[in-house]
Amino acid sequence: MGLNEIRRRMLAAETAAGRSPGDVTLIAVSKVQPPARVEAVLKAGQRVFGENYVQEAAGKWPGWRGEFPGTQLHMIGPLQTNKLNAALDLFDAIHTLDRPSLAQKLARQVQARGHCPQLFVQVNTGAEPQKAGILPAATDAFIADCRALGLTLSGLMCIPPEDQDPVPHFRILRGLAGRNGLSGLSMGMSADFEAAIAEGATHIRVGSAIFGARDYG
Repeated sequence: MGLNEIRRRMLAAETAAGRSPGDVTLIAVSKVQPPARVEAVLKAGQRVFGENYVQEAAGKWPGWRGEFPGTQLHMIGPLQTNKLNAALDLFDAIHTLDRPSLAQKLARQVQARGHCPQLFVQVNTGAEPQKAGILPAATDAFIADCRALGLTLSGLMCIPPEDQDPVPHFRILRGLAGRNGLSGLSMGMSADFEAAIAEGATHIRVGSAIFGARDYG
């Protein structure tokens, strides 16, 4: 499909939803993609990328960020507390704040550093036992706890169950964000980003539709 087609479809979805062009941030998910594909997307002007693994990101992004000023890196995969320092050195945003222990360690590091990345609380809207995230019923309390720790939150993130209509999950996330005064909604991927935009997404995470299928070797 490619970057230009995704941008075209984003613009059409924004227009159809009565939103301003450029209202939605495209996060190009570059995990496990060959360097040539990522460089091509960088050269095409994309400047916001998502990675799932701290070690992989640390191995490939410092050089590219030097070559392509203004590049932002978003952490969109599970974050282990023992890799938090490295993540804070690398990422401009973390979309997977998903448990109290991570929030507590993050708060200590943010206080020590005097800087906080954009933070999104991951909500397990489908209550899937194998998936990380705060359950919807516990989200209000978790947000309050994060704020009590001094963390500034940007929004919420979800990954709907693969076998379900994503729209009800997007609406759950939007409702939780709205009643907690959060404007950021990180939701929508390659297969459903247009529906997410219609439901108010501010950030969409698109990988294979931009880069092509991943080869995990």
